Parts: sequence; structure tokens; C-alpha cells
Amino acid sequence: MKIFIFFCITLTYVFFGNVVSNASPLSYEAIFNFGDSISDTGNADKTHPPFPSNNPFGSTYFKHPAGPEAYGFPFLLAYLNLTKDQDIKKGVNFAFAGATALDFEYFIRNGVDKPATDKSLSLQLGWFKKIKPSICKSKEGEIGGNDIIVHLLYKNVTGLRELVPSMVEAITNAIIILIKEGAVELAVPGNFPIGCISGVLTMVNSTQKDDYDQFGCLIGYNTFIEYYNGQLKQAIETLRPKNPKVKIRYFDYYNDAKRMFQTPQQYGFTSNKNDIIKACCGASGTYNVDVHISCGSPTTTVCPDPLKLINWDGVHFTEAAYKQIAKGLAEGPFVNPSLKSPPFKID
Repeated sequence: MKIFIFFCITLTYVFFGNVVSNASPLSYEAIFNFGDSISDTGNADKTHPPFPSNNPFGSTYFKHPAGPEAYGFPFLLAYLNLTKDQDIKKGVNFAFAGATALDFEYFIRNGVDKPATDKSLSLQLGWFKKIKPSICKSKEGEIGGNDIIVHLLYKNVTGLRELVPSMVEAITNAIIILIKEGAVELAVPGNFPIGCISGVLTMVNSTQKDDYDQFGCLIGYNTFIEYYNGQLKQAIETLRPKNPKVKIRYFDYYNDAKRMFQTPQQYGFTSNKNDIIKACCGASGTYNVDVHISCGSPTTTVCPDPLKLINWDGVHFTEAAYKQIAKGLAEGPFVNPSLKSPPFKID
């Protein structure tokens, strides 16, 4: 049984549900996913209050109100929704909205606002260990964004760089644990260009023109992510020769996403430079984001065509943007080592 283990992979099954298959079947029989709201398919729904029945989440993919974590998605089972004796041999999703790579206690010790949840990467690994005996006898097998977001109000770019060693160490330790548990294939993504994300642009709110590039993104924050991703890639390169039988793939979320902001019209988005960095679902302000009012609240509005924008709610991308990211990973150059010639395409 060949299992693929993901760390916060946006496209895990959400976009593979849109796959058009060729003659050759996919080479993985199961996927086990760790991460945050980018790939949570129902775990946070257990603790979050329900959204109004007319909320905008799910409007483009499901065609009806869902939830920000697409709860109830039938393809990858959410760990907290598992029932007794349920078949999990096709995979389980441990991702939890708001989760961090660093443990919850780290934020308490450092006097920073606590994350939205204590369901950190290490806790998700604990969930995996609990169910591992029921998966099979022969085992093969993005997180970090919330760690940065929590610190944005307390640290400038220089201060954020101080977090990188601890974040990379937490992810590295998780990889080592999974390898010890029998994983032989893992996908580890870098982080997105947060300087282009409408929520970050709103929180930083710089009045210095030189802080922005020609696309309206914050240069310093994207440079910071390049540094973080570089450190993560270096850690992966250190692990590979120590584990020659394990394939550790790096997913380049940064460049995969950044290309959309650089040439949005090429991917079907609006070419309006002011609109392309705005959130589709939000409140008011330059970027249509109010950090105190979340998408789905009664006072928020939704853009006329979510398929034309990249940013969805100030934190996440739109379904159309994630689809392009999925295509870049499955069919493009943003995976190292690259995936085999994919036996599918994403329409």
C-alpha cells in the first residue's frame, strides 16, 4: 500500500476531484495530510460555531454554502469526524484551521497572542500515531503560515526572521518522526508570497511607496518568505542523504503563487492592478479587509466574480487561484524532485 504524506497541501483532494484521468491510474492509494485551514476538510468544524446558511464559502466549488474548511468533503476523511471501525485506508486529514508548526506553549512563553487553536503540528502527529496501527502493516507514506500571521502585530521583518530556526526545526522534527513511523514519500511545501496577501497588506499598512513592488506586494515580507523557504529547503537537503530510501519532495508554493500576481490575466484573473490584490470576500478598506470582521459575517460583501480575483478573504486564496497552484504542482515546474509525468490533468 503506497501512502503519500502531505504537510498542508492545498490540493490534496479538493482539486484532484476536478482531475481528468488518463489510462494510467494514480500511483498513490492513500494520502495523509497535516496542516491548517488551507487543507482542513472538517476538523475545525467540530469546535467552530456554524456559519450562516447563506455564507459565501463553497459558492464556486460546491455551488452551495459550505464552510471555510469545506467540511463534509467526501474524499479525504477529517480525523475528528471518523466513526468507529470506519475504513481509513484511503487516507485521513489531520489539518486543523489555525494550526501552527510551533507548539501552542511557544506563543504563551513568548507573550504573543495565542493562535486560534492548540492543534499544532505535533498534536496532529499524535493523532496519526493513534490510528497508524489500523492503516496497514507495511507503511509508506504548509504548515507555518499561521505562525507568521500571529506575530505580524508584534514583529517587523527582522523580528520575523528570528522565528525561522524554530519553525524549520519543528517541521524537520515532524519529517523525522514520520520517517521513523515508516513513511517513504513526503511532500513538504514552502510558504506563499505573503507580501501579496490582502490581509497582510492590511495589517502592515505601510505608507512608504518604496515598500511595494510593481505588483503592489510588500517587498520585505516576500523577501522574508524567500529566506524562510530557503532555510526549509536547506533542511530538506540535509535530510535526503541521511534517508536515501525516502523521497522528500519540496513544493514551491511561493513561485507557484507569485506568478499569478505578476501576470494575472494570463491565468484568467482581472488585469486591474488595484483590484487583483483585494480580497473578494471582506468588509472595507484599501484591500477590502477588516481584521475584526471575517468573511461570512453579516456585514461582509462578496465580489461579483470570485473567479477573477486571487485573494479570497484576506488569508486564503480563491478556488480559482488554488486551481492554478494545483496545476503548477501537478503539471508544472514547482515540485522538486518533480512528480512523474502526471497521469491526469486539471481542467
